[in-house]
Amino acid sequence: MTPPANPALWLAGAGSIAAGVAHLACIVGGPGWYRFFGAGEGMARAVEQGRWQPHVMTAGIAIVLFGWAYFAFAAAGQAPRPPLLRIGLIAITLVLLLRAAAAFVPGVWRAEHSPTFITVSSLIVLVLGLAFLIGTIKAWPTLSMRT
Repeated sequence: MTPPANPALWLAGAGSIAAGVAHLACIVGGPGWYRFFGAGEGMARAVEQGRWQPHVMTAGIAIVLFGWAYFAFAAAGQAPRPPLLRIGLIAITLVLLLRAAAAFVPGVWRAEHSPTFITVSSLIVLVLGLAFLIGTIKAWPTLSMRT
């Protein structure tokens, strides 16, 4: 098997898919899964009360993550190129790196988020952001300005 031409973008895409699947698992798994993955007690209680909003938000996040995976694989030449590929990759990278940096900003997190959740989730997001950054830099010369 031939290794991917851009391992960083492959990691970015695979990591985004894994994160999307984890979000969908919360919907299927219920309140305990929301708690385990650190969504907060408020989200878990809303699910216990039968409210639909947590599931819609979580599904929306999963859809975004799957879209990010598509952009990563497209930039790596493994999927058809979507419109605005360069702009999309820059935006995705910025969102991920800013989210990772939020771990160090006082007042960003609610009290129900544990230090463990903040640290672990921020490290995961940092790895994804760096994978997008490194992969985008490597792929940049091959990405048309028109896409």
